[in-house]
Amino acid sequence: MARLADYFVLVAFGPGPRAGSGEGHGQILQRFPEKDWEDNPFPQGIELFCQPSGWQLCPERNPPTFFIAVLTDINSERHYCACLTFWEPVEPSQAPACSREEEEEAGERPSPSALVPPTQLFAPKTLVLVSRLDHAEVFRNSLGLIYTIHVEGLSVSLENVIGNLLTCTIPITGGSQRTISLGAGDRQVIQTPLTDSLPVSCCSVALLFRQLGITNVLALFCAALTEHKILFLSRSYQRLTDACRGLLALLFPLRYSFTYVPILPAQLLEVLSTPTPFIIGVNSLFQAETQELLDVIIADLDGGTVTVPECVHIPPLPEPLHSQTHSALCMVLDPELELADLAFPPPSTSTSSLKMQDKELRAVFLRLFAQLLQGYRWCLHIVRIHPEPVIRFHKAAFLGQRGLVEDDFLLKVLEGMAFAGFVSERGVPYRTTDLFDELVANEVKRMRADENQPHRVLRHVKELAEQLYKNENPYPAVTMHKVQKPGESSHLRRAPPRPFPRLDESTVQWIIDQATAKLQGAPPAVRAEKKATVPSGPPMAAIVERNGAVHANSARRLEVVRNCISYVFEGKMLEAKKLLPAVLRALKGRAARRCLTRELHLHVQQNRAVLDHQQFDFVVRMMNCCLQDCTALDEHGIAAALLPLVTAFCRKLSPGVTQFAYSCVQEHVVWSTPQFWEAMFYGDVQTHIRALYLEPAEEDNGPSAKGEVGPTEFGTPGKEDEEEEEERSALDVASEQRRLWPTLSRDKQQELVQKEESTVFSQAIHYANRMSYLLLPLDSSKSRLLRERAGLGDLESMSNSLVTNSMAGSVAESYDTESGFEDAETSDVAGTVVRFINRFVDKVCTESGVTSDHLKGLHVMVPDIVQMHIETLEAVHRESKRLPPIQKPKLPRPILLPGEEYVLDGLRVYLLPDGREEGSGGSVGGPALLPAEGIVFLTTYRVIFTGMPTDPLVGEQVVVRSFPVASLTKEKRICIQDQYLQDGLQLRSCTFQLLKMAFDEEVSSESAEVFRKHLHKLRYPPDIKGTFAFTAGSIYTAGQQPRTAKEKSPSLRTLSRNLVKNAKKTIGRQYVTRKKYNPPSWEQRGHPVPPEDQEDEISVSEELEPSTLTPTSALKPSDRLTMNSLVERACCRDYQRLGLGTLSSSLSRAKSEPFRVTPVNRMYAICRSYPGLLIVPQSIQDNTLQRISRCYRQNRFPVVCWRSSRSKAVLLRSGGLHGKGVVGLFKAQNAPSPGQSQADSSSLEQEKYLQAVVSSMPRHADATSGRNTLSGFSSAHMASHAPSPRARVTTLSNPTTASVTRRTAPRGKWGSIRAGGRSSGSSLAVDVGSRLAGKDLLGPPQPNGAPSEPGFLRPQRAALYIIGDKAQLKGVRPDPLQQWELVPIEVFEVRQVKASFKKLLKACVPGCTALEPNSYLRSLEESEWLSQIHKLLQVSVLVVELLDSGSSVLVSLEDGWDITTQVVSLVQLLSDPYYRTLEGFRLLVEKEWLSFGHRFTHRGAHTLAGQSGGFAPIFLQFLDCVHQVHLQFPMEFEFSQFYLKFLSYHHVSHRFRTFLLDSDYERIELGLLYEEKGEKKGQQVCKSVWEYVERLSKKTPVFYNYMYAPEDTEVLRPYSNVSNLKVWDFYTRETLAEGPPYDWELVQGPPEPVEEERPDGGAPQSRRRVVWPCYDSRLRAQPDAISRLLEELQRLETELGRPSERWKDTWDRVKAAQRSEARQDGRSTPSSLLMSSVSHHRRSLGVYLQEGPVGSTLSLSLDSDQSSSSTPSSGRQAARRSTSTLYSQFQTAESENRSYEGTLYKKGAFMKPWKARWFVLDKTKHQLRYYDHQVDTEYKGVIDLAEVESVTPGTPTMGAPKTVDEKAFFDVKTTRRVYNFCAQDVHLAQQWVDRLQSCLSDA
Repeated sequence: MARLADYFVLVAFGPGPRAGSGEGHGQILQRFPEKDWEDNPFPQGIELFCQPSGWQLCPERNPPTFFIAVLTDINSERHYCACLTFWEPVEPSQAPACSREEEEEAGERPSPSALVPPTQLFAPKTLVLVSRLDHAEVFRNSLGLIYTIHVEGLSVSLENVIGNLLTCTIPITGGSQRTISLGAGDRQVIQTPLTDSLPVSCCSVALLFRQLGITNVLALFCAALTEHKILFLSRSYQRLTDACRGLLALLFPLRYSFTYVPILPAQLLEVLSTPTPFIIGVNSLFQAETQELLDVIIADLDGGTVTVPECVHIPPLPEPLHSQTHSALCMVLDPELELADLAFPPPSTSTSSLKMQDKELRAVFLRLFAQLLQGYRWCLHIVRIHPEPVIRFHKAAFLGQRGLVEDDFLLKVLEGMAFAGFVSERGVPYRTTDLFDELVANEVKRMRADENQPHRVLRHVKELAEQLYKNENPYPAVTMHKVQKPGESSHLRRAPPRPFPRLDESTVQWIIDQATAKLQGAPPAVRAEKKATVPSGPPMAAIVERNGAVHANSARRLEVVRNCISYVFEGKMLEAKKLLPAVLRALKGRAARRCLTRELHLHVQQNRAVLDHQQFDFVVRMMNCCLQDCTALDEHGIAAALLPLVTAFCRKLSPGVTQFAYSCVQEHVVWSTPQFWEAMFYGDVQTHIRALYLEPAEEDNGPSAKGEVGPTEFGTPGKEDEEEEEERSALDVASEQRRLWPTLSRDKQQELVQKEESTVFSQAIHYANRMSYLLLPLDSSKSRLLRERAGLGDLESMSNSLVTNSMAGSVAESYDTESGFEDAETSDVAGTVVRFINRFVDKVCTESGVTSDHLKGLHVMVPDIVQMHIETLEAVHRESKRLPPIQKPKLPRPILLPGEEYVLDGLRVYLLPDGREEGSGGSVGGPALLPAEGIVFLTTYRVIFTGMPTDPLVGEQVVVRSFPVASLTKEKRICIQDQYLQDGLQLRSCTFQLLKMAFDEEVSSESAEVFRKHLHKLRYPPDIKGTFAFTAGSIYTAGQQPRTAKEKSPSLRTLSRNLVKNAKKTIGRQYVTRKKYNPPSWEQRGHPVPPEDQEDEISVSEELEPSTLTPTSALKPSDRLTMNSLVERACCRDYQRLGLGTLSSSLSRAKSEPFRVTPVNRMYAICRSYPGLLIVPQSIQDNTLQRISRCYRQNRFPVVCWRSSRSKAVLLRSGGLHGKGVVGLFKAQNAPSPGQSQADSSSLEQEKYLQAVVSSMPRHADATSGRNTLSGFSSAHMASHAPSPRARVTTLSNPTTASVTRRTAPRGKWGSIRAGGRSSGSSLAVDVGSRLAGKDLLGPPQPNGAPSEPGFLRPQRAALYIIGDKAQLKGVRPDPLQQWELVPIEVFEVRQVKASFKKLLKACVPGCTALEPNSYLRSLEESEWLSQIHKLLQVSVLVVELLDSGSSVLVSLEDGWDITTQVVSLVQLLSDPYYRTLEGFRLLVEKEWLSFGHRFTHRGAHTLAGQSGGFAPIFLQFLDCVHQVHLQFPMEFEFSQFYLKFLSYHHVSHRFRTFLLDSDYERIELGLLYEEKGEKKGQQVCKSVWEYVERLSKKTPVFYNYMYAPEDTEVLRPYSNVSNLKVWDFYTRETLAEGPPYDWELVQGPPEPVEEERPDGGAPQSRRRVVWPCYDSRLRAQPDAISRLLEELQRLETELGRPSERWKDTWDRVKAAQRSEARQDGRSTPSSLLMSSVSHHRRSLGVYLQEGPVGSTLSLSLDSDQSSSSTPSSGRQAARRSTSTLYSQFQTAESENRSYEGTLYKKGAFMKPWKARWFVLDKTKHQLRYYDHQVDTEYKGVIDLAEVESVTPGTPTMGAPKTVDEKAFFDVKTTRRVYNFCAQDVHLAQQWVDRLQSCLSDA
């Protein structure tokens, strides 16, 4: 029995501190009883909750309100405060002192009723009933009765009513009815619930769903269970209370244990900022105050919304439970939904009442919890039975068995406080049960069966709802309530004559005392509790059956595991070895791992199993394989099952020394997880506690009873089910013991408590030993591994248990320090392990009730246990080192090049898989070749790994990876988490190789460090003579340092140093390194310096800079030798070929030639980075060149490097112009001149020089002053740099000002060639070259074509275009006659190339496997490498266009040795077919890259000095550009793609000396340039890459391109858009069988025997062999047809005994024979052996890829003469003709259809002559094609008849054939132009017209 109400309180308004505000506070007028009950103290702060919005006066009388607030006291007891508030007029003494204005204001308000005076104010007064019971209706009626007596003035004593109310007692549960009366003629029936464990909800759950909807309520449900903060908002207080009550009812059987305040007063709103979870209700008035709460889920009951902040993630229910619950809720709330689509719906079914619907909704959630927690009792560990049960829950096992290991929702629920309470309350084995216990034990099978049958689910829900309803309403109310209520609008009547009366305390107290005395006399009511053993229910099953279950549990796999283990223990090691790979694969499945543990258990007798070494290794390997997939929590119990085994299996190392398996399986995270050890400990304790109480006979049945499911099998259903049923689980035993406990004597009880405590204590000792076994490493020097392991640090936060112990950590620390445990080097390991074990011991012993004495004893023992074990391990470790090492695969030493030597003996390593798919099998197929076990060798030339895959299924394939030491770009240490491996190295090379290696355990850390140091030393030698190209085959000695110049002018040096210091301070390093100091000329300095001794030390840049000298035009006799050598250089040979003059002609000063060769730089005096002989205009004197050179960076003044044979335009190159910076200031100080300054004179010289270049052009006389400018606009900043208003500037960046000419260009028409960042859309696709060349381009812009607006046409072009950096062109004076024009462009800097290359390396050779798809493509795009290639090609095509149109071009970018070199080399390659031959390409590289001083050593970081600069792939980028052009024009190059890859590899390999040093000057100084002159070239080591290529080309066609069929005058114009570029396979392809294929001697191994006689005399084996794309070289395994034929020919000649002919001679002979044969047949073939033309590869811009509105279409230009000027028409027309053109693109010449053919004269394009052509009319393809000759197979052009509009008679035009009749002329008009034709006579002309007309009419 319990009191219905504990306190009655009267709370009234008390005025606040601010008079006149109308605000006040609540004050308690009276409370009954005045003394607190002993069992229930009076709750504090009740006055705040009576008026949650604050105490305020009102101008009108409000109707009475009622709500129930809930207060929670310090003991978590809830007090229900029923509050009835009414309003009374304020007495004058209480009224606030209002000002006159306020009174007037108040008077203006309309009154609710005329009865109430307008100025009257009303104060709230509240009647409060405080109770621990939740009977809302009874409280409402009782307070209503008191109010009615007061308002209606009934003649009933209020004191009696209140006294009766406070003394009324009712039963708490049991379902009985109790009728009460308060003595005012009233009658109420109180219905108690059947059981108090089920919550009473009335209609609150149904109302919550109506207000918020299904999805929102489910979200709140999940949020409450996962401990989020929930805030309800509503204007109604009662609704807030109901909503909170409803949400709590849904959580049953879990109890909410955090802050719960259904109505929060305004004064306490700061509570919302609490960090702990809560469920709180707040009035909507305060919604604004809740806006700033970032982590609170807000449910607006009035608006029906739930707002979840972005930072809050509510984990959803696991599927399929979520969808099942959702559909069940829909059926309950909207039964009409199922019938909505029926054609003949049944008559509407009656919906449940609100109360019944409430119970149905709760029933759905009750079913949900039963499904979610099904089988939870199988994971309970009973740790103690007496004196009180101690229960622990094995969370990991539960998650593992349910298949919800990764489910966020269930994980958080199990870790929450609510579930902790659930375990401690419901885990008890002997207690009263309720509906949930029965449901989870007995109805699970039914629920699983009903899953997919909605009507059966609904039936079950209704059954459960009936039970819930019956719990609240066991009997229908027989007696009706009878309670008086006030009349309607009673609150609006004039107030009663007096306020609510003050009650007589003594009367009320007397009634209470009387009742108390009566109760004390009565016998106490004993509540009969029906306790019983709680049923466990069926064992757990996974929530969703995984699809892979069948596969994982395949009986075949389990059979393989069993067989392998039996072979191991029978000693059949060969059989076991065969099965081992299959076993290791099978162990990925859970069933196989369980099977392994069971099988191993069978081989343990008496806790020990001694094995031999091989058996031990096998068992340990299988255990490690099992454990490697175990998570830290060991959800599937594999580690738990292996724990007894690792201490059982052992081997004898020597007499008295035994090694156990645990020392070999320590490197798994599970051993360092406290939760795992706790679960294991509790499981074992449960087993032993159960054994205590079982009868001996029963105990013999075996320990693996149901109680032990935690650590071993977790109750996996199997064939042992019947036996398990017979055995009693630990919970059953505990239940029986709890039932008997009260009947035992005190002594017996004490004895049992001691026995249990001793059991726990002994297990704690046992586990301290076990933990030390698995935590102490075999080798204590590996302590760092131990420290790095998760879990051995601060472990208090990681706990599996549900009860935490605050003292555990401190106790552990104190005992550890007191133990005085301090040993030499092992103290760190020991201390860590001791602390870990102590924390564990503290926790489990405190929770299990171990006495403090025992606990102290344990703390003393732990350090001793650890120390003892360390001593044992030392002996084991020592002996294990003496074991013979495991036989590792023997690997052949790699073949070395001549001169290559080993630096270090091989180190055993494992090559780990990286992100390359090829290496790991990946998408290209084939087995996983990595990880591979092998040896890494370091030679003077390479780092070589050779090994075999660790996966035995791959076979004995040798895996090779290597790269030149000189190409190493990054070396990084990596950490390996493996017991047998040490940490490793990751080496990345710029040849796109990666070695990610882990050192074997046999490799000492010292050896690894020695390897690293040697590698570093070889990579960065002190000077260039330390590289392999110099040291090959000789004993390496450090080269002498370059001699320093003698100091000749110390004052100048001092000045320069000071200047440099100050410049560095003020400007910063980056600026200084870019600006070079050029000293005053030699004449002005007055100190002559001998040329060989003079070195400029004033240079601020990274390299030495030469001073300038006065050149002489006459040669001294001593210079002759140098001159003869210079003449033989590549430059001079090329100048001769191009007709730019020879040295002899230049010396004779023949004036007819526009250019001459000057020897002014023969001693490298003017420019040290230029070649000795240079081409300059004939009119320029040598002595002026020195002054001109000062204007340019690095003194690299403009020189001619190529001349077009057709247009006679020349290509010049130079460094960028000097800006005004530090250098300018220095010049001004040191060159005082009375006349114009030196800078001005240099500029004048420079202007004269440019004028001389223009004058040397054949068309220089075209210069007129009144032409339009090139671009039609000028950029604003360029105008500011160029002083003359007549300056002509062409800018390739976006225009900033409008045009000053008459025709303004559309804004943004020019693209940007800005280096960094990507351009948008097609702006970059505009072809500047065509526009600069003034081509007649109409129609849409091409992908690499030009803009089509006529406004871009100019009458004439400049004779010279200067292409330079925007920032540098400001120094160039504009040409007054506008004969040259500036084209400022923005180019990328070297640092951007470096950054881009780094990203490209990481994209193509990633260090680790990509986690997300398409990461390669994303990384490739982010690298911007292809964007840079695009920009280089774009600028090059621009220059090609200008040169082709007859204008000369000067490329003047950066210092003139990086991007300038790339551009001029590409321009020459595209313009001159000679450079596309093997010989020409060599010449091009020698001339432009080597002679013109590209800084190979500096950019390649060849020496120690350049280490900080890093690798800059400038030459590689050029080769990539050549590769792109090669792909687009495969028939134009004599060399193959392999040739480009070969150069890419060897320009960084240092095998050859060709690409070393920065200029010819440095090569001469080192004696490299002419070293082989006069020497006999024998079989020595090749020092030049060209010599090597030449030798190799004689042996094999590897560098030759069979498709080579050039056109003599072909100028190539490649597409440069990124979409047209391909990633070079040099970056991505690798061959693991042989390593990089660029050292030809190394990859040409012994030929594989193709046919072999079998030993049994059978037929020879098949020629077929498997080619793995990730392993073999596909090109070698399956060469192209021509290579195969040449090889076959050579083989046959060898067999016949003939001397074999060189392949090139054979090839040339075959081609010649094929040509003559074709001529005899009357047809002509191209020079290629390939009979059909390769028409789908571009020859030229004859094929445009048109981007029209209908997509890409191909169209051919009409005439070769117009290949660059004729453009397709609009996209629509392109689409019309696309079919025929596409068809023709891919047809061979032989398959042509010729309907009619003959010779016609055709007029060329504008200003072109008439030419006779062979025309073919093709009806099939609807085309008119024309050829140069009748026998040609490749047509010159095509007219698509779909475009023809008319065929009309024509008239002769200028240049037409004169002998032909006028009527023989006819015109064909197409959509693009008019074609003029002329036949040989009138008859033929008419025939052609008729045929054409018939074709058109047929179409």
